[in-house]
Amino acid sequence: MTKLSENSFNINLRQDQRKLTIWRYAGLMLTYKCTAACQFCYYNCSPDKEGLMSIETAINAWQSLIDLAGPSAEIHITGGEPFLYFDHLVEILAEAQRRKLIGLDAIETNAYWAKDRDTILKRMKILRDYGIKRLKISWDPFHAEYIDEENVTLLADTAKEVIGPENVLVRWAKYLGCGIDMKSLNLEQRCEMYKQAMVDFPVRFTGRSAKKLAPVVDGVSLQEVTEKNCSKPFLSSRGVHIDPYGNVFSGLCSGITIGNVNKTSLKDIWKSFDPVNMPVVGSLVKGSPAALLDEAVDLGFQVEPKYADKCHLCSDVRQFFFDKDQYYSIISPAECYS
Repeated sequence: MTKLSENSFNINLRQDQRKLTIWRYAGLMLTYKCTAACQFCYYNCSPDKEGLMSIETAINAWQSLIDLAGPSAEIHITGGEPFLYFDHLVEILAEAQRRKLIGLDAIETNAYWAKDRDTILKRMKILRDYGIKRLKISWDPFHAEYIDEENVTLLADTAKEVIGPENVLVRWAKYLGCGIDMKSLNLEQRCEMYKQAMVDFPVRFTGRSAKKLAPVVDGVSLQEVTEKNCSKPFLSSRGVHIDPYGNVFSGLCSGITIGNVNKTSLKDIWKSFDPVNMPVVGSLVKGSPAALLDEAVDLGFQVEPKYADKCHLCSDVRQFFFDKDQYYSIISPAECYS
């Protein structure tokens, strides 16, 4: 079992100081490609995006998470839309089973493919046999612009028969049966639905949501944003997301690459991760996104009078740096910024 003291940042801290948590889950992003382009998407996924995680990358990351977290390791498979590459997904699960890798937790989908009961039964039985614990179905006013509610209901009801009702989660089930018809609404009407959805379930203003949803909400002053640092998201995150190319993101902080599992094992990335002294990340942890402003303003960044929250400011500044080719090894990959 890995010890906290094996991390280069933790080793010099006092007992009472917050330490970098051991990562215990990893979200394997099979692809950036998705049948939807939801306004809240943290990763800017869309039908135009590409990328497909290789079996080798997936298995190596999975094994390294087990090496790091031991029996508490949890893997969930996400995207993009992983069911676009269902056969490839099954190959990954088959190899994981062959190697006796533990920890398969959940697979996520937007249900675009769930049009007939026979297909759903066939696929769910395959996933059950490979050890899936939970199926997570994405459904809300944002997904309703692209996915028919009938697909979500049919998938949820059929999957419950195979893996049990307690193992099928709909995000967010409260919208089922509400007659949401986002496809027929004009822009103003959709914005009102966005506002209500964000009241019901707050979003993180990064990725596409920073560009599309942040302008819809009432912002706060820059001073209020600067009062909140990012030490908790980096130091206390229970896990990471790994994109199709092996890039590692801490928690849900998309577009801030802290390592690549195709170059270094996930366990070794954790061991060497020093969030205080890492460019960009260090500024966020010790200060706030505002700590990046001086350099950005010197390069021509225009500060807005208000921001939706600190993630919105961070996303804005990082987008500016990305466009200026600054910190390209950390503020990456391009899929998160275009």
